[in-house]
Formats: sequence, C-alpha cells, structure tokens
Amino acid sequence: MTDKRPLRSAQWFGSADKNGFMYRSWMKNQGIPDHEFQGKPIIGICNTWSELTPCNAHFRKIAEHVKQGVLEAGGYPLEFPVFSNGESNLRPTAMLTRNLASMDVEEAIRGNPIDAVVLLTGCDKTTPALLMGAASCDVPAIVVTGGPMLNGKHQGKDIGSGTVVWQLSEEVKAGKISIHDFMAAEAGMSRSAGTCNTMGTASTMACMAEALGTSLPHNAAIPAVDSRRYVLAHLSGMRIVEMVHEDLRLSKILTREAFENAIRLNAAIGGSTNAVIHLKAIAGRMGVELELDDWTRVGRGTPTIVDLQPSGRFLMEEFYYAGGLPAVIRRLGENGLLPNPQALTANGKNLWENCKDAPIYGDDEVIRQLDNPLRADGGICVLRGNLAPKGAVLKPSAASPELMQHRGRAVVFEDFDDYKARINDPQLDVDETCVLVMKNCGPKGYPGMAEVGNMGLPPKVLAKGITDMVRISDARMSGTAYGTVVLHVAPEAAAGGPLAVVRNGDFIELDCANGRLHLDIPEAELQARLAAWQPPQGLLWDGGYRRLYVDHVLQADEGCDFDFLVGCRGSAVPRHSH
Repeated sequence: MTDKRPLRSAQWFGSADKNGFMYRSWMKNQGIPDHEFQGKPIIGICNTWSELTPCNAHFRKIAEHVKQGVLEAGGYPLEFPVFSNGESNLRPTAMLTRNLASMDVEEAIRGNPIDAVVLLTGCDKTTPALLMGAASCDVPAIVVTGGPMLNGKHQGKDIGSGTVVWQLSEEVKAGKISIHDFMAAEAGMSRSAGTCNTMGTASTMACMAEALGTSLPHNAAIPAVDSRRYVLAHLSGMRIVEMVHEDLRLSKILTREAFENAIRLNAAIGGSTNAVIHLKAIAGRMGVELELDDWTRVGRGTPTIVDLQPSGRFLMEEFYYAGGLPAVIRRLGENGLLPNPQALTANGKNLWENCKDAPIYGDDEVIRQLDNPLRADGGICVLRGNLAPKGAVLKPSAASPELMQHRGRAVVFEDFDDYKARINDPQLDVDETCVLVMKNCGPKGYPGMAEVGNMGLPPKVLAKGITDMVRISDARMSGTAYGTVVLHVAPEAAAGGPLAVVRNGDFIELDCANGRLHLDIPEAELQARLAAWQPPQGLLWDGGYRRLYVDHVLQADEGCDFDFLVGCRGSAVPRHSH
C-alpha cells in the first residue's frame, strides 16, 4: 500500500543532513539495512515483559510474533521496554506505580521515531497504564494482551487464580482445612504462563480493551499458551501498519460511545470494580467526560451472563471455548443491550460488524441466556451518602443478596496494620451483623490504594459458618475477590473524608437498591468530628516518587490519575537532541 501521508518517523530518518545521518547511523549498529529507513512505518512494540511480573514473563515470544506481522505488512518493528507494573510482587501496591508506568509509556512514544505502537499488556495495571500513556499521545495503537493462564488444578478440581487463595485462607481460619491442605494448592493454582484465569482485574481489563475497540476480536480470552494467541499477535502486527496508513488514531476509537459499551459489558461479564478507576483514568487522558453516575446510567440493570469465578463457576479457558467476548457482545446486541454498536474498533470495522455473527458454544452454561442470568442486575453499584459524598462502589455479582440492604454496628480499624493486629483476637467485639470499617487505605493513605478492601472475616464469625459480612473501606479489592464489600469510598480518610471520623459503635446503613451509604449520626455530630479531625502522621513522605504521588494523586472517583497528567498532549515531534 502506498502511503502519501508524511510519516512521523521521517522527521528522524528522512533527511540527508547531519541529524538524519546521526539517527540512522547509530540505529545501523544493530545490523539494520538502509532500506528499512526509506519510508516504512516504524512500529514501536511497547513491552511490559519482566521476570518480576510473572503474568507477562512470556512476552518476548509474543513480541516476536508481532514483529513478524509488522514486517509482513511492510512496516519495521522496534521493541522497547517500559516499567512493568506487576500486581503479584510489587509493594505496597502496583496501583502506586500505574501512573509512573503511564508516564514512561507516554514519553517513550513521544520522544522516539515511532509512527504507531503495539501495546503488550497483561497483568492488571499494565493494560490501563499503557492505554493511558498512548492516549495522551494519540497515535495509532493496538493492544495485544498476554492471555490468561490455563485452569488451576487441585485435588482433581479446577481452581481459580486468586479466588482460591481467599477461599482456602478463610477455611484455614475457620478450622475447616489444615495449613498443609492450603499449601498443597499453591503449585496447582498457577501452572502456565499468563494472567489470572478468573474474571479478575487482568481479565476484566483485557475485556475492557476489546470492548473499547483497541484490540482485535478475541484478544481478551485466548489462553496464554494457545497457539491462537500468537496468531492474534501476528495479525495485530499486520493491522497496526494499516492503521498508520489510515491514520486510525486512538482518539477515533476511544470515544464516549466506546466507554459506554465498556461499562455495559463490564456488568455482563461480572468484571472487576477496578475497571471503574481505570476506565475513568483512560477517558481522562483522551478528554472524554466519564463520571461515576455513568456506571449507574449505563451499567445498572444489565444482567451478568458470564458464569465465571469469582462471581460464578467457570474460568477463562471455558470462556474462550464458549466464544469469548464477541459472543457476549452478540448476545447483548441481539437483545438491544449494546449501547453503541456502531463504535469504531482497531480493525476498521464497528463493534457490531465484528461480533454480530460470533459463535456461542457450551449450551449456554458459561455464557448464559439473558433470561437465565447469573445476576439479574450485575452493573457496578455506585453508592453515595454522608459517608461517601463523592461516591463508593460495590460489585453486586460477587455480593450476598441478603446483605445488599443492611444496617449494622461499625467495628472500626484505623488502618490495615490495625486490622491485621486485631481481626483474629477472640475478644474482638464483633458478630456477623456488624459492619467492618477500615480507614486510611486510599490513594494517599496507603499510599496507592492497595487491594485490601476484602477484609477476611474474624475467626469467631467464620466458626459459625458465616462466610460474608458487609465491609467498607477507601481501599480497592482484587478482581479475583468476592463478598459484600464497599470500596473506593471518596473522599478517602487520609484526605479528611467522613470515613475518617467513623467510630466503633456507630451504625451504618447500606442500601444498594437506592445507591445509599449512610453514617447514622446527627449531621451536627458529623461536622463536629470532621472539624476536630487531624491528618494521620507519616502521610507525607520526605521525597521521591511517593511524595509526588501523595501530592498529586486524584481521588478514586476521578480515576486516581495525577492532576498534571489528565488530558491529551499529542505526539508533536520534540526538538532535535543535537
């Protein structure tokens, strides 16, 4: 294909002067022949490979298949590393460095001779970080996810990544299984390359990338070790070259209509609450207005039809074999539940063109019919009230229906350390009717808003056979977790939100049907407590990235991006370096 549009990379490689000489000459030390610089689109492969991010440890092989596709289509691939934001190892939380990774991506794209980029994503925060960075540059971009692990196996049964950890650890505390039984599941949970095989945040964000139109169909669910994952990588490499010729930039794909489709699909798949924060952050980089209330307007009333852990029974392997996300899109679309079927996608077709004939397998077990949903209303529940003036969220598909309307006495933990120190105490004044409240675990307070919101229950409650209680915090929780857990309370406690002044013995009312979260004390009492509140000690760090984070991070309802990163800064070529 002949492209008459000037290539961005030509501003490095397309001149016969001193600067062109330098840019080409140093690149040629890698054995690149001169003709590769003569008008071919330069495709950056943004790789989050790292052995410290086990979900992404197979990305070198995926990158090679992307390169084959780029070369076949007449482009030239150049791979580069960015910060690998691994959920499983990073402390205090990968959320702390999501914005740092996005900055790495943005500046790497803008400052280098790149016409378009392939984003290799997988582990939870790598998907939003790479999309945020690329969106701020607004270049042609396509997502290639690493894919989920094979089903975990333990004692002859399938077990799900993360979900089984929460289940078995509670059973140990309840005295139902031994520590030996618990440890025996460790090797069987993670038995292949890939991300969590449940509908955790990694799988959710892979689905969101596909729902937004930033990937080819089926990107979300193909298992990491399935050869079709490498075929998709190859085809994505081919497609990104065409996107350069078509000038198909992210701003043409990441529209408000695309985000509305993603919200609806998140409800249908039983997706992670983390999607609320990440989609807001991505939208903010693109200049798209997206608010918490959009999750109520678009998402509520949508049935959850994907029967996957932690909400249901199956795992990502079965989801792919049943048809994956295109099958879900078809099922919604045929029933008039796809908000914007004409939304453009990375392959140049609209979402409905891609999915209207998608096959659905599995006798409606994994991907259910709409009249037999896993949950009739699976949309993220947005809560507001005097305890959460800027909002909080709850995932209905993973909650206990009988607790979705509840009033209980608060048992308060000042922070995560306080919770860990006291939760197992037999003298803790708590029963199953209480509401567990944890403070100072939000963006500023932790810092980074760790996934600690799904507090394990007190052993004295577990011993009664109780498996769920209402829990409230300004933290997040893993997408692999479950329970009647209120998260993302904003403003957070460390920022002086009302959560900061909840006391033991206060009564709290949760009413999901009406979106209400209420601290049952007089308004004058609440205001008096807030006036007397003092920020927790040690919140401000002496320096470094953590100080930058605490000083500039936005609250959960705003996506937890940095205030100075919101918006699209474009891909104008910077001045020469020499």
